[in-house]
Amino acid sequence: MQSTVETLSPTRVKLSIEVPFAELEPSLKKAYRTLAQQISIPGFRKGKVPAAVIDQRVGRGAVLSEAVQEALPEQYMAAVQAHEVKTIGRPEIDVEELADGEPLKFTAEVDVRPELTLPDFSGISVTVDELELTDEQVDEQVNSLRDRFATLKGVDRAVADGDYVTLDLNATVDGKDVEGGSASGISHEVGSGQLLPGLDEAVVGLSADESTTFTTALVAGEFAGRDADVAVTIKGVKEKELPELDDEFAQMASEFDTLAELRDDLRTRLTRVKRMEQLMAARDKAIDALIEAVEVPAPESVVAEEVEHRKHSMLEQLERVGATLEEYLKAEDQTEEGLTAELTESATKAVRIQLLLDAIAEDKDVQVSDDEFGQEIVHRAQQSGVAPQQYYDQLVRAGVAGSVFGDVRRGKALAQVVENIKITDTTGAELKVDDLRGTVAAEADAE
Repeated sequence: MQSTVETLSPTRVKLSIEVPFAELEPSLKKAYRTLAQQISIPGFRKGKVPAAVIDQRVGRGAVLSEAVQEALPEQYMAAVQAHEVKTIGRPEIDVEELADGEPLKFTAEVDVRPELTLPDFSGISVTVDELELTDEQVDEQVNSLRDRFATLKGVDRAVADGDYVTLDLNATVDGKDVEGGSASGISHEVGSGQLLPGLDEAVVGLSADESTTFTTALVAGEFAGRDADVAVTIKGVKEKELPELDDEFAQMASEFDTLAELRDDLRTRLTRVKRMEQLMAARDKAIDALIEAVEVPAPESVVAEEVEHRKHSMLEQLERVGATLEEYLKAEDQTEEGLTAELTESATKAVRIQLLLDAIAEDKDVQVSDDEFGQEIVHRAQQSGVAPQQYYDQLVRAGVAGSVFGDVRRGKALAQVVENIKITDTTGAELKVDDLRGTVAAEADAE
C-alpha cells in the first residue's frame, strides 16, 4: 500500500491511498465467502458456491465492490498510522471504480487535531472572589434547616402568603376543558410559584370551600400559547409552625448538643463550599485564559456533530415534558436560526476547549490509571442510578467508553494547569491550589 497526505487546513487533511490488486486477495476471498452465504443456487449447498459460479450469478463487479468495502477500513487505518495522523471525526471517502487486476485507489478527507503552541502556564493569572462568610449567611442555613423541621397546622382563616393549601383546579379554553387541566387535592405552598402563573395571587384571601377564577397562559399541549380560564377551589388551609431556635432544636436536627455547636458546623460547611467555589472559579477562568492565549481552530464537521447532539438532547428533554420545539421557541421568543447560532457558538467553544486540553494532556504525558477510570465509572453510574458494571457495559455497547476515559484525562490536564497558574482573590491575596484543596479534603475527612 502506498499513501500520501495533503494538508487542506489546520484541522483537515486528505489521504490519497493506492493498494496493489494483489494485496486485496484476502478481501476478495472474504467477499466470495460472504456472497456464498447470501445466495442460493440449486445443486450447491449454501456457503459452498464456487467462485466462478458466483461470478456468473452476481457478476465479478459485485465481488470487487464487496471486497473494496471490506478492505477500506483496514487500508485507511494503515495510512493513518503510517503518517501519524491524529484524526477526529469520521472520514469522507471517495473511491475510484476498481477494475479487475488494477490497484484500488481512494482518497479520505478527515478532520485532525490541530498543532497547538502551548503557553507557559506560570505566566497565566486569574482573579477569583474573596471568601466572604457573614453571620447572615449562616442564619440562612440555620433557617433552612429549621424550615425542614417545621410542622403544618390547620387554620380557620383566609389564605396568606406562605400558607400550604389543598386545592382543586380545572382549566378551560373557550369553555372547552384542557386535556390534563383538571386536578383534585393538590398541595401547594402559596408564594412558591411552583404551579400556574397567577395562582398564588388568586388564592390569597380565600378561605376553605371558597372559589375563584384566574387567567393564565398555557405553554404546552393543544392550546399552547392561548389563555386559559382556571377555576380554583380551596379545600383546606394550613400554616407552618417553626421550632424554637434553641439547644433542643440543635439536638433534634443534628448530632450536636447546642445551637452554638450547630452554627459552628454550618459555618465550617459553608466555608468549605466557598473554597470549592473558588477552586471551580479558578478552573473556569483558567480555561478562558487559555482559550484567549492559544489559537485553537475548531473543525467544522466536529462542531456540526456537537450542535446536532445538543439539538437532539434538547428535543428529548422537551419530549419528556410534553412540549415541542416550536412551543419552546415561542416561549423563549427565539427563532430556530437564533437557537442554532447559540448552539453553534457554545459547541465551538466546547470543541476548542477539548482540543486544547487534549494537547496539554499529550504535552504533559498525562496518564489515567485503572483506579481513576473506575472511580469515574462508579461516580457516573451513581448519578444514573445503575450498577457500575451495568453502566460500563452500556458504554462499551454504545462505543463511548473511550470518551469517558478522555474526559478523565482532560480533567487531569486541567488540574495541572490550575496548579501552575497564579490565583489571587479580589483583595490581592494569593491563593495556593494545594492549600485550598488540602483544606477541603481535610475538613471532609474530619467528618
